[in-house]
Amino acid sequence: MPLSLNVNGQAREVDVDPATPLLWVLRDDLGLTGTKYGCGIAQCGACTVHVDGEPLRACSAPVSAIAGRRVTTIEGLASRAGKAVQKAWVDLDVVQCGYCQSGQIMSATALLEKRPRPSDLDIDHAMAGNVCRCATYHRIRAAIHAAAAQLAA
Repeated sequence: MPLSLNVNGQAREVDVDPATPLLWVLRDDLGLTGTKYGCGIAQCGACTVHVDGEPLRACSAPVSAIAGRRVTTIEGLASRAGKAVQKAWVDLDVVQCGYCQSGQIMSATALLEKRPRPSDLDIDHAMAGNVCRCATYHRIRAAIHAAAAQLAA
């Protein structure tokens, strides 16, 4: 029986096992490869998407739990905060290898949508579940502050 999803503002139907992780539905069935596989156990954050506006690790969420909810991937990130984060990422040259960056950007955007002027502690808390193997954490924090400043202007 097909499951109905709302992905990046579009109604989509997928005919998959209901236990299939959302990550694989996005990548394999819907062709949205910006969401990355990192660890498969929701510990690295590379697969972060928004579900009803909240960050969620897509590798551990069964698609059946997401049916009927709003999913936003990096490809569909179009909010004002999302655009500010993406601009700051480019302006401050955050990316090194880039593998974790879509998850980092999704988490940073969710933070700024809830806390437009985050403290360093807010940033550390919101980003704690996102691992960067290249250790660009200082640039990530700086970019979040830059995006917050852009949003405040």
